[in-house]
Amino acid sequence: MKRSDFYYDLPQELIAQTPVEPRDSSRLLAVNKKTGECSHKSFKDIVDYLKPGDCLILNNTKVLPARMYGTRVDTGSVVEFLLLNQKSYDTWEVITGPGKKARVGHKFTFGNGCLTAEVIEVLSDGNRIARFGFEGNFFDVIDKIGEMPLPHYITEKLEDKNRYQTVYAKEEGSAAAPTAGLHFTPELMNIIKEKGVEIGFVTLHVGLGTFRPVKADEIEDHHMHSEHYYLPAETAEIINRTKSNGGRVFAVGTTCCRTLESVANFRGKITEDDGWTDIFIYPGYEFKCIDCLITNFHLPESTLIMLVSAFCGYENTMSAYKIAVEEKYRFFSFGDSSLFYEE
Repeated sequence: MKRSDFYYDLPQELIAQTPVEPRDSSRLLAVNKKTGECSHKSFKDIVDYLKPGDCLILNNTKVLPARMYGTRVDTGSVVEFLLLNQKSYDTWEVITGPGKKARVGHKFTFGNGCLTAEVIEVLSDGNRIARFGFEGNFFDVIDKIGEMPLPHYITEKLEDKNRYQTVYAKEEGSAAAPTAGLHFTPELMNIIKEKGVEIGFVTLHVGLGTFRPVKADEIEDHHMHSEHYYLPAETAEIINRTKSNGGRVFAVGTTCCRTLESVANFRGKITEDDGWTDIFIYPGYEFKCIDCLITNFHLPESTLIMLVSAFCGYENTMSAYKIAVEEKYRFFSFGDSSLFYEE
């Protein structure tokens, strides 16, 4: 298939700039996988689509306030660092801007000296490896001086940085939020549990590659970025128990979906696993684990809309997006939600 097959026209005003309050008051477009029929709901109505014996699997990664502004020690020039992947206790892969101000041996200071950095390697893609100096806990320091790395299409300032975290965020390491989970509240999760639905967690640290555009005309030529995941034994047991009892697995978000399908592909079954995945899911893929998918509305021609198309069918997906535009749903990270389900 071609990249252009996944294009749709989106008016700029439908790109959500701020989150809604309360979280579960966002809109929900429920799409029947078999018929393509669409229903307009509120997100809190998600509980009506869950049945006793189903399970809900969420990604509990926590977003780092990974964007920092500092100065180069020798020149005083301003530089931006964006944390990507932790390589060791004090070493990270980072994006720097402007790059020409961050060459091997250059040193930087952030937050009035509470954090320092030295570039020790320049990678082939232009990213840097930087070694940091700090006192105490690195993540505590970052929490004080860093900013949330909001996507480029969000131009308004985020007043409360916790609104770019899920209420169940726990494992620090993401450069972007698993936004499908932003709609859940503790109260809604309790209602879901009380209905007899088990809730399990995986961790996939979302990289900025999730926003990387597909440039290849033929989508099969696109190479996915790699991200680290962990699926604990407890979650594997929940999924296997659900399947053996005839229940359905609801994946919350494309990151959760990619984690579950990666483990199913690598292991042949769902089991505890810790690793890296660059799985690229597009039409023609045969799903091995998930039965239903909760996700936000994604960018045109992105790998994420391709994943949704693989799950719900190309025609159903593109038709649902057309309806969402016509009905003025809010799109992308702070936007509304969609549910692709089977009975």
